[in-house]
Amino acid sequence: MNIFLGNLARDVTEEDIRAEFAPFGEVTSVSIVKDKYSGQPRGFAFVEMANKDEGEAAIAALKGKQFKERTLDISESRPRDNRGGGGGRFGGKRKPQRRR
Repeated sequence: MNIFLGNLARDVTEEDIRAEFAPFGEVTSVSIVKDKYSGQPRGFAFVEMANKDEGEAAIAALKGKQFKERTLDISESRPRDNRGGGGGRFGGKRKPQRRR
């Protein structure tokens, strides 16, 4: 089971997260998401647990818990949707140009 873990402090390590989830079962992997330019943590991570029941128990127990002085935002991870164009510079509704 893949679990989303949000509202993390910047100094949280993979070992900290493993230690928090270990009492609920086998932690397969921990991935802290980092900014691709600065390398700084972005404040969220993904935890993969071997068993769905263990993952659900971890979510129930850790939801709203204080972790390194922050309240955890935790839920089952949803698959990424394919976000096509839209929005941005050329997509979406166009604004009228100002006259100069």
